[in-house]
Amino acid sequence: MLKKSIAATTISLAIADTMMLAFAQNEASFDSGHGALQRFDAAGIAATPLWVQIWLTFLAITFLSSLFFIRKHAIARWAIGGILLSVPLTPIIARSLGFPFLGGAIAIGHIVFWSPALVLLLIKRPFLDETNSLPYRIWSAAMTFVIAFSFIFDIRDSIIYIGHFAA
Repeated sequence: MLKKSIAATTISLAIADTMMLAFAQNEASFDSGHGALQRFDAAGIAATPLWVQIWLTFLAITFLSSLFFIRKHAIARWAIGGILLSVPLTPIIARSLGFPFLGGAIAIGHIVFWSPALVLLLIKRPFLDETNSLPYRIWSAAMTFVIAFSFIFDIRDSIIYIGHFAA
C-alpha cells in the first residue's frame, strides 16, 4: 500500500513539474505589454501608454499613503496588507497552479487581495464620517476610488485570462 502511495505521489509530482515547465516556457511565448495575456515586465511597462503609467503612479501613492493611517484605522491596514501581499504572492500562486504570470494573473491577484479593503471601505464609508480627520476622509475616498476603478479593468482582464486558459 505504501509503495503504491509513493508511486502515485511521484507520478503526480512528475506531471505537475512537467505542466509547470510547459507553462513557464509558454509564459515566454507571450508578448510584453499591459494586457491580460501579456507579460507585464520591464518591456511591458515601457510600452504602457502614458495615462496608464500616471494611473499606476497615483495608485501606488494612494496605497503607500495607507501607512499614515495604519495605527488608528484597520481599513488602512487592510489596504496596505492587500498591496504588500499581492505583489509577491500573485506570481508564486499563479505559477504554482501551473499558469503563466501574465497581466490577467495580476488582475486576479488584485481582486483577491484588495477586495477586503474595498468591502470595508464601502460598508463603513469613512469618507462620509465627519468624526474622522479630513486627511483620513480624503485618503479613504481616494482609496475607494482607486480600488473600484482598478477593478473595472481587473475584472475584464481576469475574465479574458481565465477564458483563455479554461478553453
